[in-house]
This record gives sequence, structure tokens and C-alpha cells, in this order.
Amino acid sequence: MAQNSLIIIIGIGGFFVILGIIGLFWGRKEESSWYSSITDHVDVREFLDHSPVRPEPNALRIGGRICLAVGIVVLLVALGFYLLGIQPT
Repeated sequence: MAQNSLIIIIGIGGFFVILGIIGLFWGRKEESSWYSSITDHVDVREFLDHSPVRPEPNALRIGGRICLAVGIVVLLVALGFYLLGIQPT
């Protein structure tokens, strides 16, 4: 029973790490696609100054960092449980 609980904790941590990596790459892709072409923008100033700033790519990257941090913490907790021999309940 304890090993099954540990596997579940590792699975949750791994899910958050994968979700965080996806969020980071998705935010980077969104930002680069938004500022990639001058012909798609109405105003040249928007292309040159990146103004107004779109909050969506930054929000995706911040969310990715948070998910990555939570996943790493959960994986470290699972590693601590395993090394100390504590059985999660």
C-alpha cells in the first residue's frame, strides 16, 4: 500500500513538471509568434516597442514556472519519503 501511495505522489509531481515545461514553451512560442511579423500589425510602433505588452505569453510562462516549482517540490517530498522510509498515508 505504501509503495502505491509513493507512486501516486511521484506521478503527481511528474505531471506538474511536464505541465510546467509545456507552459514555458507555449508562452515563448506565443510571444515569438505575436512579435514575429511586421506585416500583421496595424502600427509599426507596436512591433518595435512591443507595446502594448500582451499579458498572455507572460502569464503562460509564469504559470509554467509555478507548475515546475510545485512539481519539483512534490518530487523532492516523494524522494524524502522514500529515503527516510516514511509511509505516506
